[in-house]
Amino acid sequence: MLFMVIERFRERDARAVYRRLRDQDRGTPAGLRYVDSWIEANFERCFQIMECEDARLLQEWVAFWSDLVEFEIVPVVPSADTRALIEPRLEAAPEARST
Repeated sequence: MLFMVIERFRERDARAVYRRLRDQDRGTPAGLRYVDSWIEANFERCFQIMECEDARLLQEWVAFWSDLVEFEIVPVVPSADTRALIEPRLEAAPEARST
């Protein structure tokens, strides 16, 4: 399962986060996979995609970083998968009514 992780750096201190990343790596337990990440231009937030089948792995990872980061975690589904699910359920577009 995929998760969008929104991280807010405590005290807007990106240096502390990157220092730990350099010194201790990501702190991800086996079974939790880092996919990719993006940082806001003002260093206030990081947006990451993480993947795992057991949400407890996310909890373990959050505990590793919780002194430096506040987390919001949202389960997500790729757009292509959602489209494949929804398309068979779409009705034909109704014809425009003439008045």
